[in-house]
Amino acid sequence: MADSIDFRRKVLEIKDRDGLSFEETALRFGVSKSSVSRWAKRLEPCLTRNKLATKITVERLIRDVDQHPDAYQYERAERFGCSQRGICEALKRLKISRGKNFFPSES
Repeated sequence: MADSIDFRRKVLEIKDRDGLSFEETALRFGVSKSSVSRWAKRLEPCLTRNKLATKITVERLIRDVDQHPDAYQYERAERFGCSQRGICEALKRLKISRGKNFFPSES
């Protein structure tokens, strides 16, 4: 569980006030030295991932959607060798959704 911003702010204030090193501050509050160092650079936690998808390329996914428009996400995941959730997120990034026709056809 991530530490609250208030706790992070208090740790850094005490570090500056008492002139403690990152290691001494970490020992005092029971957190890792790298956490204190990271908090000094950026107080708020990073909520997004800045890594591109590696198994699911955009071109390949678009081609798969064109070739198999009615495929389920788990079927696409098997073809791509990834998780169903990965396919779901990739389709969201491309703003591709499976539309439902709520009105029956006239035939």
